[in-house]
Order: sequence, then structure tokens, then C-alpha cells
Amino acid sequence: MPDHVEEPKRFEPKEPVQLDSPKDDPFTLEELSKHDGTDPSRPTYVAIKGTIFDVSKKDAYAPGGQYHVFAGKDASRALAKSSLKKEDCRPEWEDLDDKEKTVLEEWFTFFSKRYNIVGKVVS
Repeated sequence: MPDHVEEPKRFEPKEPVQLDSPKDDPFTLEELSKHDGTDPSRPTYVAIKGTIFDVSKKDAYAPGGQYHVFAGKDASRALAKSSLKKEDCRPEWEDLDDKEKTVLEEWFTFFSKRYNIVGKVVS
């Protein structure tokens, strides 16, 4: 028997994605909010646990898209809770239970395999 269990491939994209090297450009939450998909001259960003992902190529995050509520925000809490409520789209996640923290980690893995990391949220 093997000593370890192989990480499931369920987070792998169906089509291979060529990602750029991660950036750590600093963004305040206010600056991040300007990247909500409503200004066509700016890319659309979603942050998870302070890491900012460029989701511009995915229509679901554009205005009218099913996940637009996350655009321009650190949506950690909402993702952990599997919530599409605007009031849950906030960065606080440390007080969540272990199950929700696991869900959040899974979302982070999912995003990191599909979207370029363009920065970090700073206070």
C-alpha cells in the first residue's frame, strides 16, 4: 500500500491553462473595488485570503454574471460559506469552522490553477 494518498485531480482545469508568474503588487480594498468589472478599461479581480486573481476572461464575474458579486472584493468568507450574498463578500475568514476553512482552501486551489495572481491586499 502507498504511504500517501494522491491529491485528487478534481481541481485541475479541463483545458490546460498557461499562467504567468505570480505578482505581489499591493492593492488596498478600495483599489480592489475599482476592479469589479464595471469599467471596461480595468481588469476584473477577485481576492481570496488576500491574494488577488485576475478573472477578467471569465464572463461569470462580469456585470450580470452569476459570480459578479465577488468581483472587486476579497470574497473569502462568501466562498468559504458557499454564499452569493453581498454581505458575505468580505475578507474575514479566520473565525470560520474547520469545514468552511477547508472549502475556502479548495476554492483557493481552484482559482490558483486557473487565474493569474496579480497582487496582494494590503491594509
